[in-house]
Amino acid sequence: MQIDGTLRRSRTPFRACRKFSLEALEACGKRAYRPGQSGPSTGLQGLARPRQNGSGRQMNLGDLARKRLHFLTLVIAGLATIATPQMALGAAATQSSAVANQADAASPNVADETAPAAAAAEGSTATAAPAGEGYTPLGPEWIKGQPTDPRDDMIAGMSFQEQYSDDGEYALWMHDIVLLPIITAVCLLVLALLLVVVVKYNRRSNPVPSKTSHNTLIEVIWTVVPVLILVVIAIPSITLLSHQFKTPPKDALTIKVTGYQWYWGYTYPDNGGFEVISNMLPEEEAVARGEPSHLGADNRIVVPVGEPLRIQVTGADVIHAFAVPSLWFKIDAVPGRLNERMMTVKEPGIYYGQCSELCGARHGYMPIALEAVPRPQFEAWVRSKGGTLPGDAAAAPAAAPAAAPLQEPESSVEGAPGAGAPVAGNEA
Repeated sequence: MQIDGTLRRSRTPFRACRKFSLEALEACGKRAYRPGQSGPSTGLQGLARPRQNGSGRQMNLGDLARKRLHFLTLVIAGLATIATPQMALGAAATQSSAVANQADAASPNVADETAPAAAAAEGSTATAAPAGEGYTPLGPEWIKGQPTDPRDDMIAGMSFQEQYSDDGEYALWMHDIVLLPIITAVCLLVLALLLVVVVKYNRRSNPVPSKTSHNTLIEVIWTVVPVLILVVIAIPSITLLSHQFKTPPKDALTIKVTGYQWYWGYTYPDNGGFEVISNMLPEEEAVARGEPSHLGADNRIVVPVGEPLRIQVTGADVIHAFAVPSLWFKIDAVPGRLNERMMTVKEPGIYYGQCSELCGARHGYMPIALEAVPRPQFEAWVRSKGGTLPGDAAAAPAAAPAAAPLQEPESSVEGAPGAGAPVAGNEA
């Protein structure tokens, strides 16, 4: 009992002191907090005190704005990163086109045997060479597939290149007629809903928040409408995929594309197996020829126009990607694997592309220059490279065709096989 009395006596002064200290703080004008009350605040302490919402949680509008607006800086930086290389490529294309317009009138036809070899090598003509007159390299006036300078045409510089294949035209139609309107409508709808919520359901306009938790009609709408949108998108998407992976016909011309660090090799197994090695032109030489810098190549991949092509792609060292945007064509070049797709070019012209898989230090210096010409001009080009045609064996059955020499370009990766050269151990 004595112990209990001592405890009771010791608690009374503690409560008194506690009550006295709270009253003293209030009397001194400083903030004191009591349950259910907000004490007085003065000076800078009152200004810095976080506001409380209706649920009692604290809000700091300054911190909220600083944290939420950081994404604007990231968006602006991302747009600048995307636009800068496109503007650079477009500027180079504009400069090359200006040079091409000045040189086109004096460009000789390589079919003229009296033309000097140096002048004929530049090769340019306003019309395709007639049958029987030999191969004439297309000049810069035939350039069709290349980036557009946004300063000349902002919309074209931000969108896809003009398409020159059936798959490309269908894909461009799907983007412009199906995807873009749907994306625009969805974004505008979401923006309108957000503005309605901000204006109508803020604390000032709606001090007593609604406690509605279910609405059957709204839940059905936001479930069914997205499903219908996906169905509308799925039908043309599946159609495009089936077209892109259509098997080439048996009589399609086969061209094997080999990616090296850092250049391309084009082999024609149906025409004697010769190979053409393609490297990027120096910037000064590309501009002098009227071609865009970083896209012009010393040797182009030449194909017949309007015919199905069986493009087989592989890599000799690391993974590359053969991509020509204006033909809607992209396929990976994987070492030890042969990937295949069909390509058909609808119009004669020059179409540029690049390696689209990060493959090392000079990945950005692997341009693709594809030249589509009529069949007679393609056959003349094959003969100029020492190749053969399917009709040559029937014309001279007794004479065995000589095998085309195998070129063995070296790769930067030690031990990688050269193009066309047999791999050690597989000679048999």
